[in-house]
Amino acid sequence: MSIGVGIFLMVVGAVLAFAVRDSWDAVNLQVVGYILLLAGLAGILLSFYITNRRRRVETDVIDPAVEEEYRVVEENHRDFRE
Repeated sequence: MSIGVGIFLMVVGAVLAFAVRDSWDAVNLQVVGYILLLAGLAGILLSFYITNRRRRVETDVIDPAVEEEYRVVEENHRDFRE
């Protein structure tokens, strides 16, 4: 469910919960509206969670020996420029 679908469900739920005063014997439209509001909110939160989890990139720790070698090369490179 994308963010747009979640917002759509929340809007429809808000209209049913707060603006419609009609009811049937078998269905209470205010309860249906509240359920759609919660479903939209859950959809938006789930969408954010899935999107943020996908964007995370695991990084490897640099080996200290490689880091020391890089530092030595950088220091020698600076000496030649001066």
